[in-house]
Amino acid sequence: MLGNYLIGLREGLEAALVVCILIAYLVKTGRRDALRPVWLGVAAACALSLAFGAALEFGSRELTFEAQEALGGTLSLVSVGLVTWMVFWMRRTARHLRAELHDRLDQALTMGTTALVATAFLAVGREGLETALFVWASVRASGEGTQAPLIGVLLGLATAVLLGWLFYRGALRIDLARFFTVTGALLVVVAAGVLAYGVHDLQEARFLPGLADKAFDVSAAVPPDSWYGTLLKGVLNFQPDPTVLQAVVWCLYVVPVLVLFLRPRRRTATA
Repeated sequence: MLGNYLIGLREGLEAALVVCILIAYLVKTGRRDALRPVWLGVAAACALSLAFGAALEFGSRELTFEAQEALGGTLSLVSVGLVTWMVFWMRRTARHLRAELHDRLDQALTMGTTALVATAFLAVGREGLETALFVWASVRASGEGTQAPLIGVLLGLATAVLLGWLFYRGALRIDLARFFTVTGALLVVVAAGVLAYGVHDLQEARFLPGLADKAFDVSAAVPPDSWYGTLLKGVLNFQPDPTVLQAVVWCLYVVPVLVLFLRPRRRTATA
């Protein structure tokens, strides 16, 4: 549940900040007439994200076991790729997000209502689709069912909306670069668990070998049904008996990605 709260908080705050920046700019420049198209774009993006999540959840139930595992494993890999790209992109652009959005909005204002709707739709829709896919993959990896993870995501989104509103009202100042660095590092660890579980799905679907080759088994020390086993599973997608391939993939992902993500950024020398 905590891992899904983090997903909802981070992705939701990105979307909330985008909406706040767009609205604040329109209000500041006296273009309140453009607020409705922006809200239409936001609503359409939210609807598409919900529909996509529902399609993933209910559509996969009609498949055979092997087909479900193959689909789940493939989409888990895709979701990890998207999240990895997203955390690096946001770390790089967090400081310049406001200026970038202002430029896009200026261009949209000159093109009319449709462009405004499209700008808001694309800005929010990307976050929504990424969230739906990653949450679905994370729920499969955690094995918690759908209720607890869904509550976690909703609480994260609610927190993000509240923080976004406080940010808009000027009651809260957020160091975006630091916030997205910390949450990004945590998401990389969560994504590593999703990646390992995706590999396990593909092994069960017989797309990858080595299902019977266990790297280790600490089920006796960390029972999956214990409170700490459940906590590790829900937060980090921890598996007490991973296969050799899962353990190798987890290490090959999390170590270099965290090193690259957390390394100090080079500052451009000034003359």
